[in-house]
Amino acid sequence: MAGVEGLVLLNALATRLLFVLHSLVGVWRVTEVKKEPWYWLLALLNLLLFLETALTLKFKRGRGYKWFSPAIFFYLISIVPSLWLLEMHHETQYCSSQSDGKSQNSSSKEDFNQTLVPSEPTYASEDLIETAKVFVNNLSTVCEKVWTLGLHQTFLLMLIIGRWLLPIGGGITRDQLSQLLLMFVGTAADILEFTSETLEEQNVRNSPALVYAILVIWTWSMLQFPLDLAVQHVVCPLSVTSRGFPSLFFCQYSADLWNIGISVFIQDGPFLVVRLLLMTYFKVINQMLVFFAAKNFLVVVLQLYRLVVLALDVHASLKNQPKVLKREHRSLSEPAESGISPGGWGTGSKEGLAIPLRDSPVTSED
Repeated sequence: MAGVEGLVLLNALATRLLFVLHSLVGVWRVTEVKKEPWYWLLALLNLLLFLETALTLKFKRGRGYKWFSPAIFFYLISIVPSLWLLEMHHETQYCSSQSDGKSQNSSSKEDFNQTLVPSEPTYASEDLIETAKVFVNNLSTVCEKVWTLGLHQTFLLMLIIGRWLLPIGGGITRDQLSQLLLMFVGTAADILEFTSETLEEQNVRNSPALVYAILVIWTWSMLQFPLDLAVQHVVCPLSVTSRGFPSLFFCQYSADLWNIGISVFIQDGPFLVVRLLLMTYFKVINQMLVFFAAKNFLVVVLQLYRLVVLALDVHASLKNQPKVLKREHRSLSEPAESGISPGGWGTGSKEGLAIPLRDSPVTSED
């Protein structure tokens, strides 16, 4: 048991450490682009994650919470502002020609080789430090557009891998966690396609208001990752059926309704609105944009169709409920109609009906 608890604590700490390191890489890129050291203050956002880690280790022994992951939420808070600043830095979104890149790469390789083979004998630690410096300098010369796209990709991968590594709480099973991770993989692919295909358009970059709108929709879509509601199944008590259609509908299909709501209001619905706005108002039309707009439209329509199907199913079950109750009442009243009075046995309960039928002697042969 102690070994299991130790593994839980290790996973909780290691996952949050990965979140912090990735967030610091984003802050470092912002300071490199903006050329202002005070942007390192963005790293203070990680204090929220440190506070969450301390509280989780103290009160939950490293395990997660039901329906919500605070670690994922605070990781979003720490990394999203850096990605906003990188996307809004318009001047660095375009890479130089391939020839310039090749010349830079060749010169950097020469410098790297020179550090690996020093002319004078030096200590191994100094060689390692010099190699690290050259490596960091080579990373700094990479095109900023490539850096931003790489941060977007690793950000989505970190959300999926981090959610997998984080210890699960008492409100979600491993089967439900696997369903959630599969949903996150498809969601992450659609989100990455949404940002890459829209923010790379020149007409979009010429409109700062449109860039802000796209980033707002992108941030809004990220709020689904801390939630576990789409796979939570609630067992409805029998008393819910007597409260009418809304209570039974929201209780019986709560997970499906959350899934429909997330798709329509957080991801596919807003993505469809943005893509239609790009095609109609800004005249941005390409093959992939049309395809994904059609895909978002089909998903929204199918989700609404599923909502109608679930509502009809609940309505049919409520409609058949009086017939079932009437049939049960008739089956209970049959012993009284056969001439045996349950009142003669001192009780009118169901148990009183069963006793004389089982213990009465057979009189057909007397």
